[in-house]
Amino acid sequence: MTIPDYQTLMLPLLRIAADQEEHRFRDAVEKLALEFTISDEERNTMLPSGTAPLFDNRVGWARTYLKQAALLESRKRGFFMITTRGKELLASNPNRIDNSVLEKYPEYLAFKLRRNEDKPANASLLPINSGIANMAIEQAEQTPEELFTQAYQRLRNNLESELLEQVKASSPAFFERLVIDLLVSMGYGGSRQDAGKAIGRSGDGGIDGMIKEDKLGLDVIYVQAKRWEGTVGRPDIQKFAGALLGQRANKGVFITTSSFSKEAEEYANSIASKIILITGEQLATFMVDHNVGVSSVSRFELKRIDSDYFEGENV
Repeated sequence: MTIPDYQTLMLPLLRIAADQEEHRFRDAVEKLALEFTISDEERNTMLPSGTAPLFDNRVGWARTYLKQAALLESRKRGFFMITTRGKELLASNPNRIDNSVLEKYPEYLAFKLRRNEDKPANASLLPINSGIANMAIEQAEQTPEELFTQAYQRLRNNLESELLEQVKASSPAFFERLVIDLLVSMGYGGSRQDAGKAIGRSGDGGIDGMIKEDKLGLDVIYVQAKRWEGTVGRPDIQKFAGALLGQRANKGVFITTSSFSKEAEEYANSIASKIILITGEQLATFMVDHNVGVSSVSRFELKRIDSDYFEGENV
């Protein structure tokens, strides 16, 4: 079963509180999971940001919106109960509670205004087609946190794509320096100076260089860095593995701006030596993660209530 959107969860959540007792939020999540027959796999589905389970997050936003419309209230942390207004709404036997229902309450409208989510003044004059309508429905089904993280992911995907194109257009010497910067930023190689001396030095049977595994140099990792367009096949990995064997080494990293064939990946996973294959897409991801070749334009923080701060206040 598909995980219900937060608006679909509003009415069932309000019904849980219909007995006018206080209900623990975590218990309500479990009841709704049973009511909607949410599987274990679906319960483990995370937000795009990876910060919380998707289903739990949607129940949380359903509770938030119901509270903003004064249909639910919380008298102590982690609990909620129905209000007089909430009982009146349930008494009218609604088939569904969603944002359009909540908009008749002034508290909810004030909440929307604070969130600066008003539609454009001429929204009703916009041409409606199936594409626009489907997009509007899809956005309405998503929580603000989902929309935020998905917008961030789209921006990041575009950045990584542009970054990879930039890397592919660079010279082999620059790509070599880029690999040095990335590995040092990831914690390998000790200092950039040490890494610079190691990478690109040996040229020994498929090995472009070696780099310290840690700052103390307790072990070394051999590196192959290729700015290629075509798919890297099994023969290239076999050559690299043979070079490692010749050095009595068992750790290597093969970095390319393209990709690896299935046979190459299977071979790397089947041999005794530990060879990590890094594709162009993974390279761009690592570069963004470790701030190599990119700079920050703006920064946003998602914050939530610090429950420890209020510990003991509502006992």
